[in-house]
Amino acid sequence: MIFAPHHRLEVLARLRQLAEDRGAQIVEFAVALPLLIVFVVGIFDFSGAFTLKQKLTNISRDAARLAAADPATDILKPNSNVPASVDDAYQAILRYFNVNNLNNCGITEAPSGTGPPMWTFSAPSTSAPCGLTIIINRGYYLPAGTATRTTPSTCEPSTGAGLQVVATCVTIQYSYQWHFGKVANLLGPGTTLPQNLTVTSIAMNEN
Repeated sequence: MIFAPHHRLEVLARLRQLAEDRGAQIVEFAVALPLLIVFVVGIFDFSGAFTLKQKLTNISRDAARLAAADPATDILKPNSNVPASVDDAYQAILRYFNVNNLNNCGITEAPSGTGPPMWTFSAPSTSAPCGLTIIINRGYYLPAGTATRTTPSTCEPSTGAGLQVVATCVTIQYSYQWHFGKVANLLGPGTTLPQNLTVTSIAMNEN
């Protein structure tokens, strides 16, 4: 079959259009876009959580050392006030939150349901989804003469035989609003992440 010159030009133009891969690139981009979004959000989200946990760890250590340096006799005084050593640690945590522009969730100094040697401070329920809980235990016991010790998940009262060394334990539990979980659902449901970041630090009582 012989084509006229203008027909040959039309055939060549159509062949060029079929040879172009711009459509394939659009399809590839559409397929890769969800993965790209998950990776980018994941990097920012997990780096933010890691940075926040480092900040909370630093302040919990400083607060534990500060309270441990105070006399422990104030926790035995028969009054309803928060002991000076506990208040020192609590105020240090609030100052750190303020300096680092962290939301303290409207937490108040009135502890709830606790007493010597452990005090718990919690943000009001109306502050949700922002959440902050501070536990300061001025009578946390550790095994005497132990070469290594495991930091507990929280400063709940410790029990057991041979516990002789008294320390101060500070736990900070802070809510973290994840974005990665919502984005990861683009790849499939079932992605769950912890709602809170929890850090615990221990310092030996000096007095």
